[in-house]
Amino acid sequence: MGGLALANMTDPDRIWNEASVKLRAEIGDGPFSSYIAPSAVRVDGAGQLILVTPTGYARDWVRKNALRRLNELWLGLDGLSRRLEVRCRAEVGSVPPASAVAVQALSAAPGEPSVAPTVAPVTDGARAVRAAGLQERLTFDSFVEGQGNAFALAIAKQTASWADGHFNPIFFCGPYGYGKTHLLNAIAWEAQRLRPDAKVVYLTAERFLSTFVKAMQDRSTAAFKESLRSADMLLLDDVQFVGGKASTQEELLSTLTALIEDGKRIVLSADRPPMALTEVEPRLRSHLAAGLTCPVEPADRALKIAVAQNRLNAFAKMGLVQGEASREVLEQVVDRTPGSVRELEGAVNTLAAAAGARLASLGVDETLTLLGSALRGGPERRITVDEIQKTVAEHFNMKQADLLSERRTRAVARPRQIAMYLCKQHTTRSYPDIGRRFGGRDHTTVLHGVRKIEELMPQDDQIARDVEALTRKLRG
Repeated sequence: MGGLALANMTDPDRIWNEASVKLRAEIGDGPFSSYIAPSAVRVDGAGQLILVTPTGYARDWVRKNALRRLNELWLGLDGLSRRLEVRCRAEVGSVPPASAVAVQALSAAPGEPSVAPTVAPVTDGARAVRAAGLQERLTFDSFVEGQGNAFALAIAKQTASWADGHFNPIFFCGPYGYGKTHLLNAIAWEAQRLRPDAKVVYLTAERFLSTFVKAMQDRSTAAFKESLRSADMLLLDDVQFVGGKASTQEELLSTLTALIEDGKRIVLSADRPPMALTEVEPRLRSHLAAGLTCPVEPADRALKIAVAQNRLNAFAKMGLVQGEASREVLEQVVDRTPGSVRELEGAVNTLAAAAGARLASLGVDETLTLLGSALRGGPERRITVDEIQKTVAEHFNMKQADLLSERRTRAVARPRQIAMYLCKQHTTRSYPDIGRRFGGRDHTTVLHGVRKIEELMPQDDQIARDVEALTRKLRG
């Protein structure tokens, strides 16, 4: 029992979860989501704990505004009295997760810059491979399949299996926070597991850019080129960030061309399809679009609920929570987190840290109280049905009375369905109650309208943009 207590007092992941909940409440959801949530705690070779931010700008913001308080919270929770340093991702390179046992990486040639995070060969088949830049939890086993990502998942598994007939390159595209990075990580883990002797390289576009610039400054571009072009599989995440940088685009184009000519595998991701990356040079766009483009669509409500449940199941296995959350609690967390799956996971993380052993007994009201401002549309900012109706009517240049009328033309029916959908997302009203507020309609009419909008949002960009714009207006 004493050993378990000591482990809980010194486990960096657990400490980070608890400290994050407190810090979010103190600095607010906006700054936390922008600068703290995308960061992660790692440990360097000397055992120093490091908060790794995605960019140098985020690092500087954390140092100035949050690091002192974060260390106060950390020291109050850590049985070993360790302190955190903060660095950006480009500075740390191969620093492994704080809770992981580091394994020896592949050695670089003399004089070669350490630019290509590569998964080390697996010497123990029962042990998961680890690599700089990859996240251990982002595997195929932890990926939740749904209607919007089933095709992309199937292609990802085919790619990871090194199957013949492979399209090259594979290009995953879709909005921020819906699983593209997860798929690239999962491909890297599985590809290396199946071929331990292969060189699998995963890079973010930001790291590709910063390392290439450093190689030019150090006059070591030849080693940089070789480190990438010797890869058997190259995975490049968030490729849209190379746009507007001529020399980097030229180098990426040369790298892709060389790898394709040698029959090597290439996997990329971006927030838009290749030909929509207007800031990218046309020749590079053409190469990006030459293989197979796989959209990763926004998650529907059913998939989000499954993601939330899967995340809580993972916490239960780690001993962070006990029991299962009720369906009503999961629905409230999902409905009040209408953004990306990544934002939903942040809300679930907060719920797990706040609830712990009380998870199974939580009701909806207590859940909202525990989470507070971590959930959009929480109790501190109540959005009313009347407010939604007025906002929707103004957005579509119509009268509020039209939404309550019997008119069934598409120009009225679709905005009415969007308004019903937003009522279900941002209020605690039941379907029958919403129906009464829309001219005395039956609850089945409301249910049909909500499901219709959920169905159309991944398919119709205009409806998705309308819902997003209205959501921003309602949040003030």
